[in-house]
Amino acid sequence: MSKVAFVTGGTGFVGSHLVEALIQQDYSEVRCLVRSEPKWLTGLDVVQIPGTLEDFSLTDRALKGVDMIYHLGAMTRAKTWATLYEANVTDTMNLMAAAETAGISKICIVSSLAVVGNSGKVIANESTPCKPVSMYGRSKLAMEQALADMNLPLVILRPCVVYGPRDQDLLTFFSAIYRGICAAPRRDPGLSLVYVKDLVRGMIQAAESPRTAGETYCVGNDQVVSWNALKRSSESALEKKSLMIRLPRSLIMPIGMISEFAGKLSRTYPALNREKAGEILYATKQCSSAKATDHFGYVPEVLLDDGIRETIAWYRTQGWI
Repeated sequence: MSKVAFVTGGTGFVGSHLVEALIQQDYSEVRCLVRSEPKWLTGLDVVQIPGTLEDFSLTDRALKGVDMIYHLGAMTRAKTWATLYEANVTDTMNLMAAAETAGISKICIVSSLAVVGNSGKVIANESTPCKPVSMYGRSKLAMEQALADMNLPLVILRPCVVYGPRDQDLLTFFSAIYRGICAAPRRDPGLSLVYVKDLVRGMIQAAESPRTAGETYCVGNDQVVSWNALKRSSESALEKKSLMIRLPRSLIMPIGMISEFAGKLSRTYPALNREKAGEILYATKQCSSAKATDHFGYVPEVLLDDGIRETIAWYRTQGWI
């Protein structure tokens, strides 16, 4: 039976890949909230809903006849707690209030592994205590806690680091490899990486499974990726050799502070800031997807070398590298 989906965050990196995957499924209509520019949605067969989640009447209109909500809309960094809280908690609860009125069949909420933070564990799962070290992680945890009080058919996913075409975070690392020199922290245990197409497939599986309502899942790749392995895979895809500088951990926070100060001069808030430096130093960056595999059959299919190669090939077509 055909379904109608409503997607927030569809203009972004992960969201646009999700929209493409939904179009290829048996969804008769995909509606996407668009704040300003459609970006990666341009040319796709979607219904664009102009506006924001602050507009209650808009969400009411957007949800008429909708079966599934995929809520990816979020703010990953901001200068103040109030800004992050409004974007990640208040806006989410506005959407949930409208969803409750509309009688939505299932809601998939995307949180983040950043909620775990400084847990003292190398590998996190759903029962790992949450001690987020960044405002972003705290805002996502506050969102999860607020959702726990809602009597709604929702499932929460906590992805690890996501990469793939359209991503700009790991682009910095790939660009450094291309220039011949890159940096990584010393004594880092490595991280879980998930290719974007694996993640969106898991989102759809979680949303459509009857077993997942009321559950939270870590979603990633159980293969731990060291910085050396990421470097080798990137070098192969770029056909370049590079030197890796291992930064003392004592320098990570000062670098984040300097980067943040430089951002103030240019009136920007850089990706590497004090908050991000704290996550690099202290946050758990690996997770187990065993529960997701058991409950709804989630299995990542894309090998690291293949995902990196596809990602870098896309960067090249766009002139990003």
